[in-house]
Amino acid sequence: MDRQPLVTLPEALTRVDLAPRPDVRYVLGIDGGATKTLAAVLDLRERTLHLGHSGPSNEDAVGARLAVKAVLDAADEALARAGVQSGDLDAAVLAIAGTDTESIDRHLHAARPESWIVVGDVVGAWATATGARPGVGVISGTGSNVFGVGGAGTDTRTWRAGGWGHLLGDEGSGYWLGAHSLVAALHDRDGSGPPTALSDAALSFFGSPTLEALAASVYTTPLSKGEVAAFAVETSRLAAAGDEVARGLFERGARLLGAQVCAVIERTGLSGAFPVGLIGSAFRAGEVFVGPLTSAIHDAAPSAEIAPVRMAPVGGSLLLALRACGHDGAIAADELAGLIDSVLAG
Repeated sequence: MDRQPLVTLPEALTRVDLAPRPDVRYVLGIDGGATKTLAAVLDLRERTLHLGHSGPSNEDAVGARLAVKAVLDAADEALARAGVQSGDLDAAVLAIAGTDTESIDRHLHAARPESWIVVGDVVGAWATATGARPGVGVISGTGSNVFGVGGAGTDTRTWRAGGWGHLLGDEGSGYWLGAHSLVAALHDRDGSGPPTALSDAALSFFGSPTLEALAASVYTTPLSKGEVAAFAVETSRLAAAGDEVARGLFERGARLLGAQVCAVIERTGLSGAFPVGLIGSAFRAGEVFVGPLTSAIHDAAPSAEIAPVRMAPVGGSLLLALRACGHDGAIAADELAGLIDSVLAG
C-alpha cells in the first residue's frame, strides 16, 4: 500500500533560504469554498488590506469553469480595490476547497501567471491555525479534516488524516454529530438505545410529526449535508444541558478526531510545544467537545498548545504568499488577524 503523504507543499512554501526582495509590496491570498470565495490583497508598505468577494469555487460543487470564474472575480475585485494590476503582485497563494485542485490549477493558469500557487483549502487552514509554522490544523465544520507540518526546508514533513467525506468519514464534524444524533433519536424510539432529549429536538428541528416519518423522509427526500450538520447545534445545546446521550456523542466524536490528530503528529515528527489550531463551527460547542479532544491529543503530545483559531482563513493564504516571496514573518499573525477582522467588520 502506498503510504506517501496525501498532501505535499510546493517548494516555494517550504524553502527557508529564499532571499527577501526589498521591493516586495503586494501579495494576494484567496480562500475558496463551497459557498463563497474571499480574496485579499495585502499592501505591506501601507499595512492595508483590500477584499474581494464572489460565489463558490469548490469544483466539486460548481465545476471547474465556474470555480475558476469565482476565483478570478474575487481576485479582480480585491485588486481593483487596492488600485493595482495582477502584474503588480509579488506573490499569490490560492487555497481552494475540492478534491482536485490540479484541475483548478490548469484552468487558472490559462488566465493568470504560473507564479500563482494553488493549494488545497486544508493547507490554507493549517497556515491559518499555526501561522504557517510547524503544527496542526484541525477542521471541524460541516465536514472534518486534519493536516499538519513538521520540520522545515528539505526536511519538511506533511500529513493529512481524515477528510474522506460524509459517507466515508468526517468523524467529529457537524455532519457526523448531526447524523449520529438522529440515529440516537431513532434508537430511543425503537427501544434499542437509551432515552434522550434528542428525539423531541429532532421532531421540532425538522418539523416532522414522528420520528418514523423523519426517518422515511431521509430516504425519500434526502436531507442535505448542511441540513444534517445544522442539527448538531441542538446536540450541543442538549449536551450543555446535561443530556448524557448528546454528551456521549461529543466525547466519541472527539476521540475519533483526536486519533486523526495523533496520527498527523506521529507522521510529521512533531514534538515538544507546537500549536494545534481548531477551526470550524463544531468547536463552538465549547468544553463539551474541546475538553475530550484536548485530552485525546495530550495523551500523545502533552505539550501541544491547543486553542481555537481567531484569524479568518484567508489569512493563512496571505502568510503563505509572504513566504513564497521571501518575506516570511513580515507581518505577525495577530496583527494580520486584527487587520482582516477590521476590514470584514467595516
